[in-house]
Amino acid sequence: MDKKFSLNDIVIMRKNHACGTNEWTITRVGVDIKIKCNHCGREIMMDRLEFQKKLKKVLNNEEKGNEE
Repeated sequence: MDKKFSLNDIVIMRKNHACGTNEWTITRVGVDIKIKCNHCGREIMMDRLEFQKKLKKVLNNEEKGNEE
């Protein structure tokens, strides 16, 4: 199950963050993935395999563009 994601995509993670939301923005893509919480601004970095396990859904840039 390889979901496609890229820089600046908004992703939904399986578990909520401590601040109460599960929406994150991808700020770095490489061997490690860096994501930033859309509610409180906290940034975390995790390896790609761990990120793919915890990922629930990807909201692509095309979907964000249509909302604006």
